[in-house]
Amino acid sequence: MKKQKIIVVMPAYNAAKTITKTIGDIPKGLVNEIIVVDDHSTDDTVKVARKLGLTVFEHPNNLGYGGNQKTCYWEALKRNPDIVVMLHPDYQYDSSLLVDLVNPIINNKYDFMFGNRIHSRQEALDGGMPKRKYFFNRLFTIIANTALGLNHPEYLSGLRAYSVKTLKLVPFQRFSNDFAFDQQFMFSAVSFNLKIGSIPIPTRYYNDSSSIQWWPGVKFGLESLWVLFRLFLHQNGILKSEWFR
Repeated sequence: MKKQKIIVVMPAYNAAKTITKTIGDIPKGLVNEIIVVDDHSTDDTVKVARKLGLTVFEHPNNLGYGGNQKTCYWEALKRNPDIVVMLHPDYQYDSSLLVDLVNPIINNKYDFMFGNRIHSRQEALDGGMPKRKYFFNRLFTIIANTALGLNHPEYLSGLRAYSVKTLKLVPFQRFSNDFAFDQQFMFSAVSFNLKIGSIPIPTRYYNDSSSIQWWPGVKFGLESLWVLFRLFLHQNGILKSEWFR
């Protein structure tokens, strides 16, 4: 089997304090290129990333989390990859586990992989996940699995790996520039019948890690439920959406 071309993309905003540690844990020799897209940070993220020898793109204005990812994937696809890994540069996700994350895609078992942080309530809370985030995660997962007839352990993880097939099928350029982007991507992948799998990863929240604030978090929760409802309407022929197959 030929060696897969793997590109890591990092949607960055004020990650100067954590990006070095995140990069340092990536297994040596696994990745062909690391792309950082800076969403108009107010710290030294760009300076640090360039010092690390990473490929850096800068947004002249803040586009939002989804807008940042769009640039990440557009730039990655220009390089003709086999697999693209989306890794937050805030050290919240364990980059030492990228081999386990991409191997199921390399072996053609899955098209889309994510890291599952939820193994038990105590482990998630001990890892620093705020209680309100934990309970929303569990509630949303139950609702989504029930509505879709699936059994994914969570839907809100920010550690993801995609086959190039996935990025070419899912119309991510039509999605929100906001935090709802991840749920639009996940549910769109479901609508395309892509094979989605997961690996267990630790829950890690640090003071230097980025964290969505209360009101944006409420907005994100409502938007995530709306995306799920739109998929339900689409699948039942009630209201078709360009987000889905």
